[in-house]
Amino acid sequence: MKLKRILAIETSCDETSAAVIENGTELLSNVVASQIKSHQRFGGVVPEVASRHHVEQMTLIMEAALEEAGTSYEELDAIAVTEGPGLVGALLIGVNAAKAVAYAHKLPLIPVNHIIGHIYANQLVQPLCFPLLSLVVSGGHTELVYMKQAGQYEVIGETRDDAAGEAYDKVGRVLGVPYPGGKHIDEMAHQGKDTFHFPRAMMQDDTNDFSFSGLKSSFINTVHNAQQKGEVLDKNDLAASFQAAVVEVLVKKTIRCAKERNAKQIVLAGGVAANKGLRQALKVAVSEELEETELIIPPLSLCGDNAAMIGAAAFTESIDSDQLDLTLNAKPGLAL
Repeated sequence: MKLKRILAIETSCDETSAAVIENGTELLSNVVASQIKSHQRFGGVVPEVASRHHVEQMTLIMEAALEEAGTSYEELDAIAVTEGPGLVGALLIGVNAAKAVAYAHKLPLIPVNHIIGHIYANQLVQPLCFPLLSLVVSGGHTELVYMKQAGQYEVIGETRDDAAGEAYDKVGRVLGVPYPGGKHIDEMAHQGKDTFHFPRAMMQDDTNDFSFSGLKSSFINTVHNAQQKGEVLDKNDLAASFQAAVVEVLVKKTIRCAKERNAKQIVLAGGVAANKGLRQALKVAVSEELEETELIIPPLSLCGDNAAMIGAAAFTESIDSDQLDLTLNAKPGLAL
């Protein structure tokens, strides 16, 4: 079945989102209801709270996406939904909403991997060229994904402990900035200097994997030692030093892998793709070391969790006209 117009749903964590995508590349609408304010007082996402917000918002968000796109259920060709990875309760809200709509309107149902969605957000910027290398950086994931062609995914590097975004949030709590910490640390970093020179883990190793647990511990120990001695450290310099360590490791490993795999494109994906320091460092490195490789960085609106990326990825899935799997379930630990 040749698809043209898809309604996509995303509820993997703390954003309720619905979008209408046409031909896999045209964004007709992308509505996102964020829950950040609800979770800030807890310092992180509370799964039960997230699920309840999804229940409250899901129907309204779908209707808003259709209205913004100027379309109706009768004009859709399929429903796409995130099946995982993510919080199981949150995923179930989106999956069951998608199954209900697909059943009611006799539409095919397309399950989409959340990580693949982040990668295909870049398809809404410009066409993807293969082979490509994707650097996926978010609160729960830090991975280098090699794609020899569309629909083929090989994880060639991943974090062995904390994800980059997770480390940002933990460091943010030590610095006393609101959740999520990434945005605030990025802003502070541009006001400070790398004076602490925190460790760059696994930089010289042959592996493509990452590790941010040691960096996090080094940061926390530095702050605690200073507090015990009654010393006052510059928070902007702390933020700049932490970010410099994260960005250097991410960029250098990405460039090395792109060279080894002769990637035609490098695409940045995930919530941490919104980080200004990372975006700039990757641009400079690619321009200096990979003149023949194209770099795609999604706009800020497509970095965080959103349904547009799920809709874009759905067009890569092969389905037949009668596909409506009502046994579809949430898969919180889904891997590539």
